[in-house]
Amino acid sequence: MTDGRILSGMRPSGRLHLGNYFGALQNWVRLQDQYECFYMVADVHALTTLSGGDEVGTITNDTQEMVLDWLAAGLDPERAVIFVQSHVPEHLVLHGLLSMCTPLGWLLRVPTFKERLRQMGEDEEHVPYGLVGYPVLQTADIIIYKADKVPVGIDQASHIEISREIARRFNRLYGDTFPEPQALLTDLPMITGTDGQNKMSKSLDNHIELAAADEETAQRTMTMVTDPQRARRSDPGRPEVCNVFALQKVFNPDKTDEIHRLCTTAGIGCVDDKRDLAEGINRYLREFRERRRELSESPERVREILHEGAKRAQAVANATVEEVYVRMGLRQA
Repeated sequence: MTDGRILSGMRPSGRLHLGNYFGALQNWVRLQDQYECFYMVADVHALTTLSGGDEVGTITNDTQEMVLDWLAAGLDPERAVIFVQSHVPEHLVLHGLLSMCTPLGWLLRVPTFKERLRQMGEDEEHVPYGLVGYPVLQTADIIIYKADKVPVGIDQASHIEISREIARRFNRLYGDTFPEPQALLTDLPMITGTDGQNKMSKSLDNHIELAAADEETAQRTMTMVTDPQRARRSDPGRPEVCNVFALQKVFNPDKTDEIHRLCTTAGIGCVDDKRDLAEGINRYLREFRERRRELSESPERVREILHEGAKRAQAVANATVEEVYVRMGLRQA
């Protein structure tokens, strides 16, 4: 018995970083023991913001690299359904059917849509429908498995509300078919990037990859911004404003009291502090990296897992689509 069914996904972005792990992946691993889990590579979603050409040519390789990280972190194909969105075409079928009953006004008012327009520097005249209809596809992803919960941080809870509204509208028009998905709020830490200001992100190049070599991890860590007011080695530091110290709490928790004392009394410099953090990160990730190395030597294993996951997902998705066809009068009961 489980506490329900969940669906979550990530766009294929290649190798993941520390922010991805602590912001989502670590929690996914925990949830396998409590829920019936469906974990999806959201490759169709990726197409909404890629311009084509070389960008889309990386999706397959990025998928392979990301799933290697998933498996090395502890996602288990025996305990979770791990699959690629485009390998289950029923997602696109349900997306189309839900489009028939989703008001356009709802989509144009989604705050994340407006923010994406600003980021892209585009006006609505040149935006593809896929970007406008993103919430409809997201809803299809969730409710095609009749998932009742979606794990999100509290800052993302509003993203689930439109999926609830679409499911509610479908049920009102065609009969009770879908549960209204609930946000499964998780208290996940935000990992600040090496710049000390922004959330860790590949696009900002302020990230540390989970699968990086020890030397690369050390190099990245040595670029981290620390207390901006500590100009000299002899100046006392302020751990409470230092990103390095924030990560020491994660990777060297048994040493943080001593590091705090040494920092505030100028007993340790930022360079030594960063070296110590790099050692802690590498030690924390040692087993992960070894598992990933072993998995990478058998790429066909990842393809098998995704193939089997797609079959399991499709069995559920197809039954839902058939039910929707009947509800909408496209099939006889």
